[in-house]
Amino acid sequence: MATPLESRRIVIAGASSLLGAELKALLEESRFAASDFRLVDEESVAGTLTEAGGEAAVIQPVEDDSFAKAWIVFFAGSPAFTKTNLPLAKRGGARVIDLSGDLSGQQGVTTWLSRTPAVTLAAAPYSDEDLFAIPSASAEIIARLSLALESLRPSASLAIAFQPVSAAGKAGIEELESQTGQLLSFQPVGRQVFDAQVAYTMLDRFGGSSAHSLARSLDIIRREVKSCLPSHCTLPAVQLLHAPVFYGSMVSACVFLPTHVDSGTVAKLCKDSGFTFTDEEAPPSNVSSAGEIALQLSAPAPDASVPNAFWFWVAADNIRVPAMNAIKLAESLL
Repeated sequence: MATPLESRRIVIAGASSLLGAELKALLEESRFAASDFRLVDEESVAGTLTEAGGEAAVIQPVEDDSFAKAWIVFFAGSPAFTKTNLPLAKRGGARVIDLSGDLSGQQGVTTWLSRTPAVTLAAAPYSDEDLFAIPSASAEIIARLSLALESLRPSASLAIAFQPVSAAGKAGIEELESQTGQLLSFQPVGRQVFDAQVAYTMLDRFGGSSAHSLARSLDIIRREVKSCLPSHCTLPAVQLLHAPVFYGSMVSACVFLPTHVDSGTVAKLCKDSGFTFTDEEAPPSNVSSAGEIALQLSAPAPDASVPNAFWFWVAADNIRVPAMNAIKLAESLL
């Protein structure tokens, strides 16, 4: 007999992160609202007062019994936090859904994206280990584009993802906000988080003293994309750049096709793969995608210089999209 939802314990590990907070809010609006929630995180944020299920709750540090009797554990903190605490979560027998990127591409881990009617995404059958990885919004965009156009047999493809400061959490948002004010006041900028000027600046790396690394984030995105694609699918070249914005994943991609294909065919394949087209007068942006679960796509644009090459511009909410995918996965496991 199945365990009633209200008796199922759900652990959010990394509960103080932006992803953790979004995940909790969406869970409380879902069919899991009556579940038994447990919130855990790093020692440095333990004791933070919040709420869960409409009641006051305190974020706890991870202890030996933190994952006891858990049905699902969502890892929503840093990759290092996931790596450290995964053995304890597995020992408790819970299904693990990782949103941190640490498990992506690892053996025995199922990469999961919500399905679409026209495209079967490359998630392997559920593993015996009950370990699942939810790709980031940027990786989902790139993987879906690759899968959508694979039938056209592209000769090559590339994608540039633009990372907002919210990827570094609340501290990253606060540093961009303070730097913006400092620059407008002609003051020296604080660099505690990124060790670099991130306001009004595009970057391919942060300062050497920063705990955050675009190279590490890029490695995760590449692993996420590869884990979504079957072996016969063309693997795109991927680059990651810092964008001086607070929220939103944006991707600019180019796909090189071996023969001429009209724009309408390319657009239909993208739509069937789960992309939502925006009005030409209101192109996708980090602002238009805020709070949405859609992957917003501009009409594919042929390159004027290179025959049979198409450009794509896509935007998605970097917090809500993976959080919603994680909940859809949990629902499929009921």
